[in-house]
Order: sequence, then structure tokens, then C-alpha cells
Amino acid sequence: MLKLSACIEMIFRNEDDFLTRIQKVADVGLPAFEFWGWRQKDLPAIKAKADECGLAIAASVVEAPAPLVNPGTTAQWVEGARESLEAAQSVGIPTLIVTTGQEIEGLGRAVQHDAIIEGLKAAAPLAEQAGITLVLEPLNILVNHKGYFLWSSQEGLEIVDDVGSPNVKLLYDIYHQQIMEGNLIDNITAGIEHIGHFHVADVPGRHEPGTGEINYENVFARIDELGYQGYVGLEYAPTGDHTEGVKAAMAAAGLL
Repeated sequence: MLKLSACIEMIFRNEDDFLTRIQKVADVGLPAFEFWGWRQKDLPAIKAKADECGLAIAASVVEAPAPLVNPGTTAQWVEGARESLEAAQSVGIPTLIVTTGQEIEGLGRAVQHDAIIEGLKAAAPLAEQAGITLVLEPLNILVNHKGYFLWSSQEGLEIVDDVGSPNVKLLYDIYHQQIMEGNLIDNITAGIEHIGHFHVADVPGRHEPGTGEINYENVFARIDELGYQGYVGLEYAPTGDHTEGVKAAMAAAGLL
């Protein structure tokens, strides 16, 4: 059975109070929530509300002062990863999302690719010690993130393989990869051993499942068949009532 998590940066964002969003997640019947940056948030208050609601915090984001693709700032990125791991460990977050940053013009892709590997290799022992998984996220560069370095799940899996740590995996965002690569079920099947988190939105528009071209019932069913044990994060812009959109996603995942 799949475990869904709501990204409360996008879902229930109509609630100005962040803690109220957590309550909304519990009210709709999901087991977990996630959010992006942690530095400007009251982590103890978020943890207390999560405990009150009986929810897990599925994921947050590595916040670092330098991009991972820049070989000249690897040490700064690793320090940001260390601080993020400490913060996540303090409130029991099991997964931290890693972004690469924008492609650096004039610097070869191979150099930037190797810088990502170097940074993740340096952070991997810290993640292992903390018991936290770093998940590297490819993003689409055709619609939402023009200029971002890592757009291919295949290159992402190559990087994860080269890092060679059980605590460094791939974040497979179904929305981004439908735009960039398609062939979702086959690619997920081939890479499932190295996938540590999923994100969900439909194409086009980045809205809830059922609003676009992706057959989420089939995709969810395959992920479940593969024995995936991590969280599947709902990270979309609702088109209408947030609760009803989450329920539609739960139904597509066979949870209602």
C-alpha cells in the first residue's frame, strides 16, 4: 500500500498559518506531510503539531549557500548539507531533497556532473551517520525550470550509482519526467532500487492527478507492485478544493 505525503507549500496553501495546514493533512487522512526550506521555519513547533496530529514529516530540502554543480564551492555546499542533516535529525525527518542548481555557462557539463558526485560523496557519510536519505531531484527545463542542470532521471541514476551510498538516492518526480522523458512505468521499474522519494502532479499544468494526461492509477499500481516502501509526495497546484483534490489522488492510489 502506498504512503502519500502532502507538500504543504502547495497543498492547503490557502491556509496562511503553517500549522493549520498540518491539521488539514491529518483531517483528510494522509499519514505524512513535507515542505521545502527549513531555515525560516519553526521546526520544534512543526514537530509538535505533527506529533499532536499523529503525522510523520516525510521530507524537507537541503538548504546550502552554494550550488552543487560548482566545483569551486563544494565545501560550502557540504556544510549546508551538514546543517540541514542536523536540523532534519532533530525533528525526525527521514529524507532531504537535493537540487543541483542552474547549469553554469562556460563550464563543461562533465565538470558540473563530477562536482555533483563529489559533493554527494562528501555528504554521504554524514547522511549515513544521521540515518537520513539524500534524494537528488531532476527537474524539467522545458516549462518550469529553464537552465537547471539536472533534467534527466537517467543521468540522476548514474550519479547516484557513482556515489555508491545507500543513503543517496533519486527523487523521481513523475510530473517533471513526463515532460522530459516519458516512458514513466518502464523508467520507474528500471530505477526503483535507487529511488528514495516520488513527487506527483499531472501534465499539463502541474495540477492534481486526473486533470491531465498521466494515467496515475496505472503508475501508482506499478510503484506499489514494485514493493516501494518510501513516501509518494503530492506536490501539485490544486485547481479547486484542496481536500477534494487530495481525495482524488488517494482514490487513484487505491487508498479510498
